[in-house]
Amino acid sequence: MSHPHNPNPLRLLPLLASIVAISPLAIDMYLPAMPTIAEDLSTTTTAVQNSLSIYLAGYAVGMLIFGPLADRIGRRKVVIMGLIGFAAFSIALAFAESIESFLTMRFFQAAISSGATVVVPGVIRDMYGRHTAKGLSYVSMIMMVAPMIAPSIGSGILHFASWRTIFVVLAIYSLIILGLSLWKLPSSMPSKKNRRWLHEFAHNYKTVFTHRTARLDIFSAMFATFAFFCYLTSISYVYIEHFGASETLFSILFGLNVVSLLASNLINSRLVEKLGSRKLLRFGTVYALFTGSFFFAVIQLDLGIYWVATALFFLLGSLAFIATNSDGLVLNTFAEKSGTATAVIGTLRFGSGAVAGPLLALLFDGTPHNFAWLVMTALVMVFIVQLMNLRRPEQ
Repeated sequence: MSHPHNPNPLRLLPLLASIVAISPLAIDMYLPAMPTIAEDLSTTTTAVQNSLSIYLAGYAVGMLIFGPLADRIGRRKVVIMGLIGFAAFSIALAFAESIESFLTMRFFQAAISSGATVVVPGVIRDMYGRHTAKGLSYVSMIMMVAPMIAPSIGSGILHFASWRTIFVVLAIYSLIILGLSLWKLPSSMPSKKNRRWLHEFAHNYKTVFTHRTARLDIFSAMFATFAFFCYLTSISYVYIEHFGASETLFSILFGLNVVSLLASNLINSRLVEKLGSRKLLRFGTVYALFTGSFFFAVIQLDLGIYWVATALFFLLGSLAFIATNSDGLVLNTFAEKSGTATAVIGTLRFGSGAVAGPLLALLFDGTPHNFAWLVMTALVMVFIVQLMNLRRPEQ
């Protein structure tokens, strides 16, 4: 990519975080409205809940298209396309009259929105170079505000208007970010274009997948994200149904887990320039294996809600080290193909998220043991993958 100027990272990071926040807002903001949506569309809550998996699947598919497209036509154009499309499909969702149309629009809303978010890691890579993980940590810290406040925003809207207004608000948010992007987001164009664009798409994907070290780092991020989606899917059952926690206690414990993610990203941003992403990724891998084992033991022994909350606090922090540094290493490997690299990472991540729910349901036995087993399996896989990288580094 060619870059006309190098903007001040501190000024641009809030905008980049706001772009990435589109997905957690779209995922979490309508959660309190699910029963109302089900009633209004004459369907079941389970059918509406399926829109979460459909959103993740649409997001994964969209990344496969928009990642290489950003490498070809430039990031700014793809961001504009993604934000406009997200706003349009959000409005369409507000007028959905059946569960079938609702689920269809959710798929396309996710797919087109990936065009906006897929370019962000590449922009960060341009600003931070070999310290990309530092910029990713900063964006993650800012962006984490979205999932913290999104359900409350959705609940607030429901007090004054219908569930359809939630999607109108999402459209307005997207258009505001569009205006800021047109004003502040720098242009970037590929240094060269291959007229055989289908060949170029295939070549870019082949380049990413055949790089052994990068491929293993991508798999590490995928398994860590799978563990995180298992947490998101299971945590309300574990705290509220299994342990009988009140909604207030649930909110406090959930908030503490967000604090853990924030703290890990802050620590990572301070250490990455001194130690490097590779060392921090290896630290996160070993740390996750220990914290995951502690969590597994707590669940198996049924030690109680506060032991589980303590174990999850440290476990989630370890996942942040793995995901952030894996992404940084992969993006630095493919500076000219950052869109494609991000697409591969995002597709595998959100694809794993889409299967987390069905796997948890398949293994459910009335206890949180399915949650513990899947998380532990994912962390062991991260350890094995990084052990392979340690023993046979890329030449």
